[in-house]
This record gives sequence, structure tokens and C-alpha cells, in this order.
Amino acid sequence: MPVMTADATTTMTNLLKAYEGEVNAHTRYVAFAIGAGGDGFHGVASLFRAAARAEQIHATNHARVIKELGGQIKCEIQGVEVKTTLENLRTALAGETYEVETMYPAFLKEAKTHRITAAIRTFNGALEAEKTHARLFGEAIALVEAGKSDTWIAAARTFYVCPVCGYTSDSPVEHDSCPVCKCAWKRFEAIQ
Repeated sequence: MPVMTADATTTMTNLLKAYEGEVNAHTRYVAFAIGAGGDGFHGVASLFRAAARAEQIHATNHARVIKELGGQIKCEIQGVEVKTTLENLRTALAGETYEVETMYPAFLKEAKTHRITAAIRTFNGALEAEKTHARLFGEAIALVEAGKSDTWIAAARTFYVCPVCGYTSDSPVEHDSCPVCKCAWKRFEAIQ
């Protein structure tokens, strides 16, 4: 079993925080998808399911690195309060925005300082996927607020998730390969 160096202590703490955050985001988004479907927002439900799958991939990747560095996986699952679809979208966007603007950039900076390559890779993959989640949640919020129930937010929609890094797209063929990890596009999971 690898022994964690003193330089990796903060990165390990960050990995554990990221792992717990991703596990809880997965749980939250699964619940939000059920709520959105019940509210008649089937496209939003599809988006929540796709984001939930991406968060699950991030958690798995973080867990792998934690184990590689000799750490132990631990996580506290938080309760989920499902509100209206609009409120749930706003909650999701706030979480994604925090990860994109604050959490992952700080975690990446620390990992880069100590050249912990595996942590850099998992944090970067999650960061790039969270950017797409924030964009898609923002788009859904605008449509719900505008009452545009004749758009994608109402009908089930297919989203595409990279099985390696969790990058999420609303396009069936965005590139030949994942723009983050270079996984072949044909391997992407279709989530509806």
C-alpha cells in the first residue's frame, strides 16, 4: 500500500472533501430528477439524471486516487430536501458554481504545487464537467423562469456523459473524443 507523503496531506483532505461533495451531489440530483419528473419537467429530470451520473463518475475517480495515495474512503451522506424544480435548479447551479469558481481551482492549485498527478487529473476532469453542468442548469433556469414549457425542459431529452471523466453534453456528437480526457465519443453514455 502506498504511503502518503507529508506534501500530499492537504491534497488528501481535498480529495476526501471532493469525494463527499460528489457523492452528495449524486444523491441530491437523483432526488431532484424525481421531483422534476413529478412537476412535468421531464427534460430537466433528464438533465439531473445525467449530472447525477457524472457526479458518480467523479466520486469513483476521486476514490481511486484516495486509495492510490494510501487513504481510506469516508463520507457523510446529507439529507436531501426536494423543493420546486426551479428551486432545485438554483440549488444545483449554486453548487456547481462553487465547485467551478472556488473549490476545484483551489484543489488543483494545491495538487499542482506538490505535483500529485493523479489528483490533478481527477480534479481537472471534475472541474470541466461541472462547467458544463453549470451552463446547462443556467439554461434550464432561464427557460423555467420564462415559462417556456414548449422547449426541451418539458420533454425527456438525451444527454451524453463521458464514462471516464464525467464530461456532460447535450449534443449527440460534439467531438470525435471527449474534450477533457480524449475518451472516444462513441463510448459516451446516453442518459435520458
